[in-house]
Parts: sequence; C-alpha cells; structure tokens
Amino acid sequence: MKAPRFTKWFAALPALNQPQRLRVLDALKPAAGLHQVLALIAQCRSACRCCPHCQCERWHRHGHANDLQRYRCGACRRTFNDLTGTPLARLRLRGKWLDYLDALLASHPVRAAAGDVEVHRNTAFRWRHRFLARVKDELPARLSGIAEADEMFILESQKGSRKLDRPARKRGGVAGRRGISRELDCILVARDRGRHTVDAVTGRGPVSRVQLERHLLPFLDRDVLLVTDANAAYRALARAHGIAHRAVNASAGERVRPGAIHIQNVNAYHRRLREWLAPFHGVASRYLPNYLGWRRMLDGGKFTSADQLFRLAIGPIHSKQ
Repeated sequence: MKAPRFTKWFAALPALNQPQRLRVLDALKPAAGLHQVLALIAQCRSACRCCPHCQCERWHRHGHANDLQRYRCGACRRTFNDLTGTPLARLRLRGKWLDYLDALLASHPVRAAAGDVEVHRNTAFRWRHRFLARVKDELPARLSGIAEADEMFILESQKGSRKLDRPARKRGGVAGRRGISRELDCILVARDRGRHTVDAVTGRGPVSRVQLERHLLPFLDRDVLLVTDANAAYRALARAHGIAHRAVNASAGERVRPGAIHIQNVNAYHRRLREWLAPFHGVASRYLPNYLGWRRMLDGGKFTSADQLFRLAIGPIHSKQ
C-alpha cells in the first residue's frame, strides 16, 4: 500500500465501531506474530551466522523467499536462510509459532493446541516434536552433592506405527506379564538436591549396569554421593567406578537413613511425571525422550516464555554434511 493511501486508511480507524475494530485486530494478529518470529530469528542468528553446509562465515545476501532473507556462501556457493539446518526448517505458518509455544508451555494436548492456534492436529503434532527436538538435549553438565537415582516403568507403546512387533492391544491395555518385564519401558531419572535432573529411556525391562554407564555415569560429579534403592545394577556401577554409594531398601519398608539418605525427591518427580503424562492418553515409546525433555523443562522452571523456548528450539546450526 502506498503512503498516501495508508495515511487515509489509518486516519479512518477511530471511526470504526467495536466489531470492526475486532475484525481489524484479528486480521493483523498473524502479521504481528510473524514479525515477532522474524525478529527473534534475526536476533538469534545475527552474531553467529554461518553456512550450515560448510560452516564458512563468509556470505552475502541473496534475495528473499517465504519472508526470510536468503544468503549465498562465499566458499561452497550454496544458498541458505537462518532456519536451514535447524529442526524448524521448512515449517510454515510462522506467524502462529509463538502462540503455539504458549500452548506447549501450558502442556495442552495435540487437539487442544491445534484449536488454540487454528491449525490441523497433524500440524500441531509435527510442530510439537520439531520444537522439542533440542529441548530433550538440554541437560545439566553434572549432578553434584547428593544425587538420587531410580527407575519408573510405563507400558511400551507403538502408537502410530504401521507395523507392530506384537499383537495389537486396546488403548489403556496392561502388560501380559506381572512385574518388570520386556513389555515395559524403563525411564531412568537422577536428581540432585539442587533440583538438577537427568533422565533417559534406557530400553525395555530392568536397567542394567551397562545402561547406567551409558546414561547416568557421564553426569555424575567425581565427589557425588549416589543414593538409590537396592537394585544390584547401581551397586555394580558404584563399585566399578569408585563412586560413593548408599542404598535404601524401599522394598523392606526403609524410607530414610541417617544423614538425609533417601530417594523421596526422585520418587516425587516420578509421581509428577506420571500425572503430567496422563492427559496425553499414551505416549509412543519412540517419542518418550521428547516428552521427558518437555517435562524436565517445565519442572525446572528454566523456560517460562515462548521467546525463551523458541531460542532453545532454533539453537545452533548443525552442519548438513
């Protein structure tokens, strides 16, 4: 719109009645959301922009496409934009992203989130896992002081899979075997008294020492005191790597040992995680790491706004080579 025409249109705004003003605001909302997203993308990339194909920092502007500035690399001569090489590449409807992230922070199920931002439920599901792709990797460097570790088990799910490696069961089904079996996904959670949390899906069935060495050992501080239940896998891990270890025999009714030795913090986290997962009516096992990262983000209170979550989701550029 040319300037004289815009000036005339803008001058007429005070004459609008309330329904007309609401219509104008509704029409402008997507454009305002898009402007905010584009500004955030530029802020995240302006200081460290480089080619996602070869990591070269020499580039020049090369036109626009889909509202984004494109660039051409000075070394490999390939073109890119600020979302190339990120989980958000090629996603559309950018003007609705921040509203969707608000729904994500509110833990809305897929259909509710889709209704909030007026997109299809498949789009909402795709966005959920694209935005969570890097959230799941946001883990503390170390657990220090007293660190509690314990596992929780949920029924494995092949929800959404075209081929099953077992007979199908109805939603809300139960395992065919009693106790801990290969029909259950094992979720390992470790948490220190500073509320730093590490979690991982170790596989199906009971946790082993090898799995603990892969998922827990890299996060334990050298001087940590590891507190667990009486599971022999933890004892084997501590003995093999010289880790101070105390066990609480919960199955015998022991809850707390002298010196604040207990696993009540991690068990309380298990309870909150189960309650939080319940409204999703079953989570596919292949997506469990994303949900664990999502819950860890909310529980720690580190991310409280859509802007913060967006900055984490866009993250650093990963080379496409």
